[in-house]
Amino acid sequence: MTAYLVMKWIHVLSSVVLVGTGFGTAFYMFFANRSGSLEAQAVVSRLVVRADWWFTAPAVVVQPASGLYLMHLAGWPLATPWLALSIGLFVVTGALWLPVVWLQLRMTALASAAREGSGELPASYWRYARWWEALGYPAFVAMLAVFYLMVAKPVLWG
Repeated sequence: MTAYLVMKWIHVLSSVVLVGTGFGTAFYMFFANRSGSLEAQAVVSRLVVRADWWFTAPAVVVQPASGLYLMHLAGWPLATPWLALSIGLFVVTGALWLPVVWLQLRMTALASAAREGSGELPASYWRYARWWEALGYPAFVAMLAVFYLMVAKPVLWG
C-alpha cells in the first residue's frame, strides 16, 4: 500500500470520526434537553464533553495534518478551489465548535449542580442550550459541505 493510500485512509477515517461523533453527540444532547429528565441531561452532557475530548479533538488535529500531507503527496496547490473552500469551511467549523465546547462544559456543570442541589436547571442552562444549537447547525452543514468537496473534488472556479 502506498503512503498516499495509507494517509487517505487515515484522513477518511478521521473525518468519519469527526462528523459521526459530532452528529451522534448532538443527537443525544438535543433529545436529552427535550426529555424533561434532569438526570438524562446531567449524564448526557457529561458524556458529550467526554466524547469531544476523546474523539472529536484528536480528529480535529488529524484532519488538517493528514489533509495537508495528502495535498503534498498528490501535488495539489493550496489554491486549488475545492481545497481552499474545504479549508475555509473547516476553519469556520472550528470557530463555531470552540464556543460549543465551552457551552457544553457550562451546561454539564449546571446540570450536575442542579441534580445535586435544587433539582431545577437555571435559565442560563437554557440560554446556553439555545446557543449550542444555533452554533451547531451551521457547523454541521459546513462539515457536510467539506465531505462533499473531499469526495467530489469539483471544479469550482478558475
